[in-house]
Amino acid sequence: MTTSEHTEQSQALITQLITDNLATWTGAIKKRSATGRGSNKKIELAGIKKLRELILELAVRGKLVPQDPNDEPASVLLEKIAAEKAQLIKDKKIKKTKGLPEIGEGDKPFELPKGWEWSHIADIGYNWGQKKPETQFTYIDVGSINKELGFIDKPTILSASKAPSRARKIVKNGTVIYSTVRPYLLNIAVINKQFTPEPIASTAFAIIHPFSRISSSFIYRYLRSPSFIKYVESCQTGIAYPAINDKQFFSGLFPIPPLAEQHRIVAKVDQLMVLCDQLEESTEDSLSAHQCLVEALLASLTNSENAAEFKQNWARISAHFDLLFSTEHSIEQLKQTILQLAVMGKLVPQDPNDEPASILLEKIAVEKTQLIKDKKIKKQKPLPAIGEDEQPFSVPDGWLWSNLSDLLALVTDGDHQAPPKSDSGVPFLVIGNLNTGSVSFDGCRYVPTSYFDNLNWGRKPTNGDMLYTVTGSYGIPIKVISNNQFCVQRHVAILKATKTSPIQYLGFLFLAKYSFEYATEIATGIAQKTVPLTGLRKMPIAVPPEQEQHRIVKKVDELISLCEQLTTRLNKAQNIQCQLADTLVNQALKP
Repeated sequence: MTTSEHTEQSQALITQLITDNLATWTGAIKKRSATGRGSNKKIELAGIKKLRELILELAVRGKLVPQDPNDEPASVLLEKIAAEKAQLIKDKKIKKTKGLPEIGEGDKPFELPKGWEWSHIADIGYNWGQKKPETQFTYIDVGSINKELGFIDKPTILSASKAPSRARKIVKNGTVIYSTVRPYLLNIAVINKQFTPEPIASTAFAIIHPFSRISSSFIYRYLRSPSFIKYVESCQTGIAYPAINDKQFFSGLFPIPPLAEQHRIVAKVDQLMVLCDQLEESTEDSLSAHQCLVEALLASLTNSENAAEFKQNWARISAHFDLLFSTEHSIEQLKQTILQLAVMGKLVPQDPNDEPASILLEKIAVEKTQLIKDKKIKKQKPLPAIGEDEQPFSVPDGWLWSNLSDLLALVTDGDHQAPPKSDSGVPFLVIGNLNTGSVSFDGCRYVPTSYFDNLNWGRKPTNGDMLYTVTGSYGIPIKVISNNQFCVQRHVAILKATKTSPIQYLGFLFLAKYSFEYATEIATGIAQKTVPLTGLRKMPIAVPPEQEQHRIVKKVDELISLCEQLTTRLNKAQNIQCQLADTLVNQALKP
């Protein structure tokens, strides 16, 4: 088999690898990390992202389009570049630069096809130098770039007097610019037109104006390839703002194909990226339609008028359970529906022999009276009863609507004074220690024991109480389940419980949609929302009889556990899809 035939066969296999495994590319999905109530739980189409990277990597390795033995080889191209460079130096358009060391076999990251050559980035182009703007100019900084498409779409026209100190680098039509600061953001572009007034770029960019036999578009695609990204990651320094310096950038290796092949590669990459766009759009549309269907079917449960209608709606869902609950979003919606059904009295049957909720409230009131006598709390002014217009939904017989404060001994928050700092003592927790939904002492501050001892009873969370974040990531309930001493900042509400306070029930009620919507409605502030304690105390709570609460809590725990199992199974399936995508990439890149 000739080299040409082998190349064509290899490329046919790669094309087949892409097209025959579309289910893997579209099925490999990852959830972007997010914390806090109401956080945006977007997903990443990881498989299609890998496919885009694979296309670029195959392109720069010469595996995407066939080689043509009639193309002028890159060795001849390099000779012509050398002559062009010498003429530009002679004409004093560019300065002579110090040559870089010869590229050894051990330096080459991968084998190139016949007719290609390795070079340094410094040898495929030049820069136009720098100047301080003296007249009006077009300023190109990182924010000017459309980094997804690689061109300048938001340049700024400035007067010389308003020129930033970084506005120095001269660029022209065809110049490639590469941001060396935070290079992982891939702020890379080709100057794709003549700008008026004269364009000046930020010194944050490395500048490559390619010689006449190097395609700007091919350079752009190589700089976005996994191979070059890997090189940059090996060189960059810094943590908050990692960067690669110009010397390291221009010392990077560059694979040079024949000029005609450069153009074929760019055209093929563009064609396949359009396919990726279509796959992305189709996948997102499918996920969106699935999401709408799940939400509509689950809404039919909460909107059921009676037991017969509920049973009918549930039958419709259960018949297609595995198909419906096949994404993290759909499982999360199922959780929310379980919680909403629970607090509406639709999750477990009512028992007419249960003591009504009014008896529970009487017990809590008696306990609060004793706490007042013991001087642990002050007598509280009664809040108005929850009117019908304030009730989000109707509740079953035996239930009633109550203010949150009527179910607890006290609703307060942390000390409003700045606490003294200490290297040891009692942990002082902030929202960052609580926003996962549990108490964490990792990295916490401390206050002197004397400060803690002087706090009143209400500001000392104890086992059986509940915390509730009220600022920033508000609406997160945290059960206190240990006897460890700690105190909290003012941005955390402390819900002090009586012995009969329905803390277990409140724990998932706060996670239900209606309670979070109430918190959002009363929250104040612009940059950082805060739920005021006055409003929190008035939160309308649908209170079941005490015995029914125990049945509800048991059923919710059982069903949420099922949801967690579904999530675990889904994550395993998605991990397998991602591993399959990795395997396909490795298979395609094998020598």
